[in-house]
Amino acid sequence: MKDLHAGPTARATPGRRGAALVAALALSVTGCAGPPDTAAARSPAAVPSTQPPSPGQKAPAPDAAIPADPARLADDLEDTDARLRRAIDDWRNDGNPAKGEAPEPVVLLALHEQRAYRYLARNPTIASRTYARLPKDLAGKARDDVTAIRGLISLARPVSGPVTMRVEAPESADVLLADFRRAERRFGVEWEVLAAVMFVETKFGRVRSPSYTGAKGPMQFMPGTWRAYGMGGDIEDTRDALLAAANYLHASGAPRDYRRALYAYNHSQAYVDAVLRHAGQMKRDIRNYYAYYNWQVYVITTKGERRLTGP
Repeated sequence: MKDLHAGPTARATPGRRGAALVAALALSVTGCAGPPDTAAARSPAAVPSTQPPSPGQKAPAPDAAIPADPARLADDLEDTDARLRRAIDDWRNDGNPAKGEAPEPVVLLALHEQRAYRYLARNPTIASRTYARLPKDLAGKARDDVTAIRGLISLARPVSGPVTMRVEAPESADVLLADFRRAERRFGVEWEVLAAVMFVETKFGRVRSPSYTGAKGPMQFMPGTWRAYGMGGDIEDTRDALLAAANYLHASGAPRDYRRALYAYNHSQAYVDAVLRHAGQMKRDIRNYYAYYNWQVYVITTKGERRLTGP
């Protein structure tokens, strides 16, 4: 475990556990962490440019330019999406998502996709022109992810100075997937919805500090709510927290009315919309779950956003 001082002078300090991933405040981030990197906290946010990644690259560099021209950005997104899906297929078929980190191509391509979507979230006019140039399926995915990011950014509380946050590496992708499905079988809440909640709340369990409101654990429960729905489990344990979240969402109306249940979980329509958009993408293609798992962590500061993790 490490402590992160997030802000203009962000840095990681040693903690009680081994190498860990760096994360940020819940609802101040819209990405997942990948392999830890001591230089990651100094990485700039995505910068628009007219220079796309070189066509011959196996995967884009971590800070490869994001095209500002809608036509070139659409081509870049289409190429990135196709290569990312192939890389995820290779990981699932020949690798082992139940153990260890994702292969480098998956990490790099997921980061490039995320950076492009974050750029579009802050540039609605360019986003609309880019969607019009994408194939129908990819345009829908891009619109869902960009809209979700934009909504969550609107809820963020910008960091104005150094803030210490505890983080730790999440469970592996397939271990988490098995936990999501176990909770679905017990309470009838779709695993994709549970995964989307965990993605939005703590980036798949990376954030371990309490929120500014006092919510705790990988599913961000208030202590009083946990006492009512935690079934005697440990609020910091991933499996216990997922079961409690499914229990609470079921009691609040899921699966009959997911909007009502999610609004009970977090009283924000932007939050509800973001969760359902991400969940919908995972339902359409399970590879989107593996892509989200490899999105990096961003923090919103009063001087702009910063990427804090990744290659």
